[in-house]
Order: sequence, then structure tokens, then C-alpha cells
Amino acid sequence: MTLFSLILALLLEQLRPLPVARVVHAPLRAFAAFLEDRFNDGEARHGTVAWWVAVLGCCFAAAFVFFILWHVQPLLGVAFNVIVLYLTMGFRQVSHYFTDIQLALRMGELPRARQLIGEWRRRTHDHSSSSEVARLAIEEALVAAHRNVFGVIFWYLLLPGPSGAILYRLACFLNEEWGARTNPDFGRFGDFAARAFAMLDWVPLRLTAAAFSVVGDFEDAVYCWRAQANQWTDKAAGILLASGGGALGVRLGMPIQESGEVLERPEMGIGDDADADFMQSTIGLIWRTLVLAFLLMALLGVAGWVGN
Repeated sequence: MTLFSLILALLLEQLRPLPVARVVHAPLRAFAAFLEDRFNDGEARHGTVAWWVAVLGCCFAAAFVFFILWHVQPLLGVAFNVIVLYLTMGFRQVSHYFTDIQLALRMGELPRARQLIGEWRRRTHDHSSSSEVARLAIEEALVAAHRNVFGVIFWYLLLPGPSGAILYRLACFLNEEWGARTNPDFGRFGDFAARAFAMLDWVPLRLTAAAFSVVGDFEDAVYCWRAQANQWTDKAAGILLASGGGALGVRLGMPIQESGEVLERPEMGIGDDADADFMQSTIGLIWRTLVLAFLLMALLGVAGWVGN
């Protein structure tokens, strides 16, 4: 039933993409702002309390509803899982940017591609080359695929009902909303949100990087992971970019034009410069990783069934 729920959720998302910004992110931002207004006095301990209130409350509520529905009718429990996965997981949450950038680059519409990557990254890239735009799009796609799909799947498999999916996505959101904020007025309220997500993401992050290596160029992916990942400012993203770049045979990272300045970044991956063809290869890498994950889940399910 677990694999069935995941497949149904992904199919539903492909058939009817969810307007994530309006349906999911807007309510979550309101919820985070509500907690911030009532708990934030600049101290880290109050951020810890707010994080536990938000995450544990939502996870326990989801698990409770799931068990009630499962007890009434198992199909209702499955339907609830599919709905929650549809809200928390999916390729289509950011894939429209990736697809439109790839199309713009293939059509030679570089200004349009620059505009799209700027909207996606919330930066300006008015002077970026086509290779830089493709490089940035691949980087964003590799990280987004992990955080929107593979990390969610990992925690969904571990915890009862859909509570694991909610745990991971809510922790990821609070890390972006609180943990990444550095303005003095905010204080240390987001310290625990950043640490909590790093701990929750430690294992699934490395499993995703390992899967990239298996379905791509294994030798180069492992080499880049070991040699390059620690050079990236965000060590977690560095693991994904190094392994993904090595698996694809494409050079990521490196200096880019951002907001009118040259941003120095270390080189990730190995091989040729990024272009629209490598963007297509990135889509293939991500789908092969998903197939590998589903195959492993199916094998584990068969092994458990045979063992019983």
C-alpha cells in the first residue's frame, strides 16, 4: 500500500499539477508567522519550542487521522496518504521553471532564460551566459528533486501514515523560513530549525547522492563527492551537486554573474560545460533515481511478504 500511495500521488501530480505557492506555501507562511509573533524574542530556546509545537502537532495530527480512517476503512487511509503526499511531494512544484528555461535556451531566447532563472532563484542574472543559466538550472533541479521527492519518500517510509512526509517537508520549510534568516532583528530564533533539518536530512541526502551515482557515472560521481562536496558553502547542497555533476559528466558551480557582480564558487562535477542537452540528461537522471527507489521498495516488499 505504501508504494501504491506514492505512485498514485505522483500520477495525480503529473495529471493535475498543484499550485503549491497558493495552496501550500501561503498557509504555511501564515502559520510560521503566527508562531513567530508569539514565540520569537530573539532567543534560540524559544525557536526550539516553536519548532516542536509546529512539527509535532502536525505529525501527531496526521498520524491520528490516518489511524482513525484506516480503522474505519483501509481505503480511506490510503486516500488520506495520497492526498498528503500530493501536497508535500512532487516533481512539478518547480519543474515548470526548469522546462521553460530549457525550451528558452533551445530556442535561443537567452533573455527569457535569464528572466526565468532569476525568478526561480530570486536573484538577477541579466549578464549570465547560456551555459551559466543551464548550470544554475541543473543545480536547482538536483537540490529540488531531493527535497521535494526523495527526502519525502525516505521519511514517509519510516513513520506511520503520512506523518513522515509532513515531518520532512515542514522541517524543510521552517529551515528556509526561519533557519536561513540572518537579520539581527530575528535573533537566534531560527537556530534550531536549521540544526533540526540538517539532522533529519543527513541520511536521505546521502542516499540520494548514492542513487545519483548508481544510475549515472558511478566512478566520477563518487570521486567528485569525495573531492569536492566540502568546498561548497552549503555542505548538504554540495554533496548533491558534486555527486549529480559527476554522475552527469557536467561541470557545475564555478563563478557566475549574479545581481551585477561576479560570485565566486568552487567547481562541482566534472566533464563538459552545461547546456540544454545536459538539462535533458538531468531529467533522465532524476527519473532513473526514482525508478531505482521504487524498485528497491518493491523488492523489500516482496522480501517481507516471502518472509512471512
